Amino acid sequence: MVVAGAGMAGVQTAVALREQGFDGTVTLIGAEPHQPYDRPPLSKAVLLGKAEHSAFDVDFESLGIDLVLGREVLGLRPADHALDTETGPVPYDVLVVATGAEPIRLPGAEGVPGVHLLRTLDDAERLRPVLADRHDVVVVGAGWIGAEFATAAREAGCAVTVVEAADRPLAGALPAEVAAPMTGWYADAGIDLRTHTRVDRVEPGAVVLDDGSRLPADAVVVGIGARPATGWLTGSGVELGAYGEVVADAALRTSVPEVYAVGDCASFPSGRYGERLLVHHWDNALQGPRTVAANILGAATGRPPAVYDPVPYFWSEQFGRFVQYAGHHAAADTVLWRGDPAGPAWTVCWLREDRLVALLAVGRPRDLAQGRRLIESGTAMDPGLLADPGRPLKAATA
Repeated sequence: MVVAGAGMAGVQTAVALREQGFDGTVTLIGAEPHQPYDRPPLSKAVLLGKAEHSAFDVDFESLGIDLVLGREVLGLRPADHALDTETGPVPYDVLVVATGAEPIRLPGAEGVPGVHLLRTLDDAERLRPVLADRHDVVVVGAGWIGAEFATAAREAGCAVTVVEAADRPLAGALPAEVAAPMTGWYADAGIDLRTHTRVDRVEPGAVVLDDGSRLPADAVVVGIGARPATGWLTGSGVELGAYGEVVADAALRTSVPEVYAVGDCASFPSGRYGERLLVHHWDNALQGPRTVAANILGAATGRPPAVYDPVPYFWSEQFGRFVQYAGHHAAADTVLWRGDPAGPAWTVCWLREDRLVALLAVGRPRDLAQGRRLIESGTAMDPGLLADPGRPLKAATA
């Protein structure tokens, strides 16, 4: 077994293969030279110097996992059952693609001093002295990563301006009425949020906006999204989707035999939501590998494949708030609020007919935990009871 990618999805796939009884060779290949590590702490503890690293607590040697680091994958030749890397080909019987996603770069900013991304451990280490010296920082993009970095930068004492092309934070993730209360979080934190604003160019020490104004910037942090890191699969025969993601089936198999895909780099068909999902979040990279491992081992014994159809989940810590989301709200027909969005704790519930399909919980982790189980079970809800923030979600069923 060869696993390409040593992030969460790749590491968990290798571990799951061992846990589920595979006793053959497992090779885990990572492009970075560092011991495999978890990414969420990069925008929090590691960035603020409260932790030196976030390496996974996995004893690869005792598990018999051959860890190959600092080796980038360059191509795939299915006919030869070979993975091409910068130091030569690696043969495989079964391959798992787990190369994750890569950040989208700001056009025209390549090579300009002081421009940063925040995706890798090296990125976080380059940004730590920026925060320690309390520099003027401009963040481009008010998505999840932009909000988390802005939170850390303010905690460190930096002056922070966030520039967002859309009319609100999280425009690509949440409807306008749900994201609206979050706009005030920036001002409360002492951050200058500029929406409807685009970057014209970045110069050393400044960001020039499309209206001609200039923002002082000792550092510019770009958080405008990520795309699947699958360019190396071009020409391999592995089907890629509209966003460059690997198009996997419900068992996380690709269009090429003996090749699976998992995590940020792959989409999968959801029977629960009736559409294909591409989920760029930690929980997907944790859950998917168990299905991949089960199906790899099951294929050898003729066992029917396990179907991967999770309730997507993610969380974010920003501006002193714990924000959690579960489900997928695109096909909802009803939106219900639990609590006052001007307050410290509230929840938004999305229903399709009378079934809960998604919820966003701010400072209400119990709502999230109960709601996630209700989404999984497809339990019918009573909208009137559901809108009462004093009633537990599990007691709001029809």
